[in-house]
Amino acid sequence: MAVPKKRTSKSRKKIRRNIWKGKAYRAAVKAFSLAESISTGHSKSFYCTAKDEPSGSPK
Repeated sequence: MAVPKKRTSKSRKKIRRNIWKGKAYRAAVKAFSLAESISTGHSKSFYCTAKDEPSGSPK
């Protein structure tokens, strides 16, 4: 017969939530840092080509 599991404590929930939020924060900082280095042209690990003409309908 199925038995209910023990309840997770508030402190354990907070620990897990903070770990999850920390991972999301570090990913956001990394993405922002990459975007900033690309926009300033100082990126060494990511290459993007700049278009000379504006994007629009073909001629």
